[in-house]
Amino acid sequence: MSQRAKSCVEIEPDLVAAATGEAEPAQSRRVSDHVGDCPPCRREFEQYRTIDHEVGRLASEGSEAQAVARSRERLEARLFDLRSRLVAYEIFPSAFGDILIARSEQGVLLVEYLRGHGRMAIKESRLTGAPGIEAVPVPAEVERFHRELRDYLEGRTHRLTWPLDFRLARSAFHRKVLEATAAIPYGAVMSYRGLACEIGRPEAVRATAQALRWNPLPIVVPCHRVIGSSGALTGYAGGKTTRKQRLLTLEGVPTVRRRDDFEVRRDAMYILAPGEHEYCLPTCPSVDPFPRGGVLFSVRGRAEAQGLQPCGACRPDLHPLTPAQH
Repeated sequence: MSQRAKSCVEIEPDLVAAATGEAEPAQSRRVSDHVGDCPPCRREFEQYRTIDHEVGRLASEGSEAQAVARSRERLEARLFDLRSRLVAYEIFPSAFGDILIARSEQGVLLVEYLRGHGRMAIKESRLTGAPGIEAVPVPAEVERFHRELRDYLEGRTHRLTWPLDFRLARSAFHRKVLEATAAIPYGAVMSYRGLACEIGRPEAVRATAQALRWNPLPIVVPCHRVIGSSGALTGYAGGKTTRKQRLLTLEGVPTVRRRDDFEVRRDAMYILAPGEHEYCLPTCPSVDPFPRGGVLFSVRGRAEAQGLQPCGACRPDLHPLTPAQH
């Protein structure tokens, strides 16, 4: 990760304008003052001037329109590359410890629980060493996401409708797993096996679990809603089950401690079997007790919010799970 000073990022458009002779007097003065004290920006300024000089040289040799167009395209490509590499981040306190949120022009690309505290913790962040990223602390750029995340963690909202940038996904398969996980609704859980089936790779259960182990966007891509087939929270990732259990409890998903782990109470959840459009009671005779996939809902309302109908056989609408069962 290359951390550029905020002033270097902000003066980039002025560097281009001054190098191409299009700067206002005030811009030119800012550039002159800045490059006098900043060797990296001075080098970039000279590169821009070289490009502009090349534009003029080619124009003087003829084929002016084409030469100018090509040079402008190269300059615009360079500016696009600079913008795409720029990532704004900030670290915020939460009930789960310090959380880093980072965003690009495309959207949020990282939500990260930090083990350390404050600015020193950034050294252990995934942003450190990430190729093609220049991270700059700009609180105003991510304040909206912090506010919405805080509302979610305090139970005031059930949705995080953020634009997402999946560039930190490790492969096309990894991205596919993340996108499918993002579609699991609030207050529902799915098994790793079910998620693998959902993306058309039923044989890739372990790979699916490993992909979520490296989820760059926890909470907003809710890997806490993916559990083992037995109901255990660990699955293949292992560890950190207390945090996962707290998030599920926040969403109303009933859990119980089993030895050294937590487990979702399948007997207290409504069931949507794979390929079905009706949700059932856990005691419904038509439900496979060991399904290869499917979704479990904590309350009927969340199942019906997904457009699902109550099962005509077990009639969960007439015989709903009682609070005691939850």
